[in-house]
Amino acid sequence: MSFMGGLLSGNAPLRGRASLDMTVHTLDYRLASEFWELPDPRLAFPVYAIVGGTPAYRTEMIRYDKPRDQADFDDWVVRTILSPGSPMFMEARYLLAEEPGLRDPALYHSVLAAIAEGNAMRGAIANRIGRRTNDLAHPLNVLEDAGLIRRESDAFQANRSHFQISEPLLSFYHVMMRPFWPQLTRAVGTDRIWNRERQRFAANIVGPRFEELCREWVLRFAGDRFGGWPAQVSPGIVNDPQLKKTQQVDVAVIGHAEKGQPPLLALGEAKWNEIIGMEHLERLIRIRHLVSNLNKYDTAHTRLVCFSGAGFTASLTTAAADGEVDLVGLDDLYGGSAVSETDVS
Repeated sequence: MSFMGGLLSGNAPLRGRASLDMTVHTLDYRLASEFWELPDPRLAFPVYAIVGGTPAYRTEMIRYDKPRDQADFDDWVVRTILSPGSPMFMEARYLLAEEPGLRDPALYHSVLAAIAEGNAMRGAIANRIGRRTNDLAHPLNVLEDAGLIRRESDAFQANRSHFQISEPLLSFYHVMMRPFWPQLTRAVGTDRIWNRERQRFAANIVGPRFEELCREWVLRFAGDRFGGWPAQVSPGIVNDPQLKKTQQVDVAVIGHAEKGQPPLLALGEAKWNEIIGMEHLERLIRIRHLVSNLNKYDTAHTRLVCFSGAGFTASLTTAAADGEVDLVGLDDLYGGSAVSETDVS
């Protein structure tokens, strides 16, 4: 991506001669589900959390192999992603090697590993790799220009950014493969490694990727379900002085400000493999109160939203029927079609 972008920039020979400048993105999670022919979201999403939406990863790169059902998922990971004989085994390393601007592979791998482990902010990344915060400006910019990471502004503090890895395969490599590289390259105990690290996969790969999916759904597929068209959908952190800690918000939906303060359309909690109950709603209520005290957004009509891949308790379902909360499950996330440009206008 960085090479192709450079063809049209600055003093490049093709500058001013292009009639079309279009970035071809990978398939989104819904299109990937169709392309892989995986109609079950409980199977389609973990696959997407590993290989993302790159079409080639569906064909020759995995020898046209796909998990037959949820019971086959573990075996599929072992035989297609973690097998040294599979082209996918080295793919994450090649993604960095093919970028001409990445002249210090060790540094960039360290930055990606820190982000994959859950260090989403610049200071946390610097602490994890033992560098000064100022030293990270260049590598973060290079990785972003290459399309390997992206940054999202914090919903409640404009000077704070959250960094995420754009290519799911890179996250999977740094969390699940790199720590066990000597064993995996020799196919020593691959089944045992995968079975032992399944919890790590759920916490560091599937969970954060599900939060991103929920934000993408709000931005691209939810339309004006929460009372207005979203101008920004991002994570956020709110200080909680009474409890002397910070509250993490998975999905903060900010609308367009016609006059006065912009409306905070919704606050959301996202859990992939956890049944969401009243305690999650109570936390969202508290966060809404904290945000209202910031005097930055209009919270008069802020909706509270719970996203879950596992379901909701009966009490929370009753609260939803009473209009206290919106519940968004896998059928919502994977159903319907994208809102088109004409719908916006």
